Amino acid sequence: MTRAQKLLELHQQFHTLCECKLKETAIQPVFGDGNPDARIVFIGEAPGKKEDETGKPFIGAAGKFLAEMLASIGMKREDIYITNIVKYRPPDNRDPERHEKIECAPWLYAELNFIKPDLVIFLGRHSMTHFLPELIISDAHGKLVHRKIPYLPTEYFLPLYHPAAALYNGGMRATLLEDFAKIPTILNIISTPHAQAK
Repeated sequence: MTRAQKLLELHQQFHTLCECKLKETAIQPVFGDGNPDARIVFIGEAPGKKEDETGKPFIGAAGKFLAEMLASIGMKREDIYITNIVKYRPPDNRDPERHEKIECAPWLYAELNFIKPDLVIFLGRHSMTHFLPELIISDAHGKLVHRKIPYLPTEYFLPLYHPAAALYNGGMRATLLEDFAKIPTILNIISTPHAQAK
């Protein structure tokens, strides 16, 4: 069984076990997507309408912008892994509630421990504050955080604004592109080689 197949099996098991009430209103779960050996895992907030319909994360306008930003640093979607704090679309695209994040948390931790990324990038305040509740996105964006967090395989985190927030705000778009440009340097700074046993 390949690592991609094992990861899919992990998702299917957690979908069966997950007690998140969003399951009742969503069309389907939206599993994380991408390279199971990725050095970077991006964590967003929750699936939107298109993601709920297709079962794939970040495929709308925000996903296109993310692909543009990846291209700007010489990377492709296939090089990274992307997932969300909650795996089911909240009704009317509302923000996920705290208990919903908690119910989906074991699934997210299992994903991260399977992939063992060198760097976790938070897309937006919801994913950031789930792990680093004391931070404020307007202060923390674009700054590497080195922190030991229980149950997580990495100690390096980078908060960024969510691509969706930047779609209609030119200033935020420029800031996000500027922050994104730091990623290759950050990967070089991180001392832990990704050649660690998986």
